[in-house]
Amino acid sequence: MIHKTALIDPSAQIDPTAEIGPYVVIDGPSEVGPGCKIEAHAQLVGHVVVGEGTKIGRGAVIGAEPQDLGFDPSTQSSVILGKNNVIREHVTIHRGSKPGAATRIGDGNFLMVGCHLAHDVVLGDKNILANSVLLAGHVHMGNGAFLGGGSVVHQFLRIGDYCLMQGNSSFSKDLPHYCAGNRINRMTGLNVIGLRRQGFSSEDRAAVKELFHMLFCSGLNMSQALEQALAREWPEKARRLLEFVRAPSKKGVASVRRGTGDE
Repeated sequence: MIHKTALIDPSAQIDPTAEIGPYVVIDGPSEVGPGCKIEAHAQLVGHVVVGEGTKIGRGAVIGAEPQDLGFDPSTQSSVILGKNNVIREHVTIHRGSKPGAATRIGDGNFLMVGCHLAHDVVLGDKNILANSVLLAGHVHMGNGAFLGGGSVVHQFLRIGDYCLMQGNSSFSKDLPHYCAGNRINRMTGLNVIGLRRQGFSSEDRAAVKELFHMLFCSGLNMSQALEQALAREWPEKARRLLEFVRAPSKKGVASVRRGTGDE
């Protein structure tokens, strides 16, 4: 299952059921799990763990050095991929930027052609990143989100569960759980169809809608809205949205802005 033209470091651990294609380079003590497929010209650089059933497309480069001017190339760090991910052609995923750090991808994610995940990104499960999505360093993304093609996310941001981001969007502020965003830091509302598809009950959806309106559409500033929201009891799924907004990144949370005018 290993093509004769592949170049594999002796320290690499390749499961016998994995398939290694032509001209693949595994340069370092990587681990490739059962049922994995690494297609032609892909490269694993340094310590990369590839979970069971993951497919890595042609020309992808996983584990290369961070694009960080202060990075010391001797730093021992890694990329850890979970199970059943699909990493398509020419995707790049860089390793962690500090000793022992890792860029981590969960299970069942689909990264389309040309995506880039920078150093120390943490991606949850079952996310879809369309072509040419760019995630800068230290971005944390939850589960079940969809980012449209060409979307750009600034470093150190948080993208919540079941979010939806329109293609060509540019975000330098957090996008909370369940929300939809487009253009530049514009939050347009809730991903209602996505919540229904994820099995949220009508009661949970109603509570999330009420909380969203209180936080972002009531005319209160964020401190006032949080004080009002915290005075009430909320179901667990709505409470997760509240806790996300209470603990934003240093960049803060995107705001609701409607309309179609130019930025």
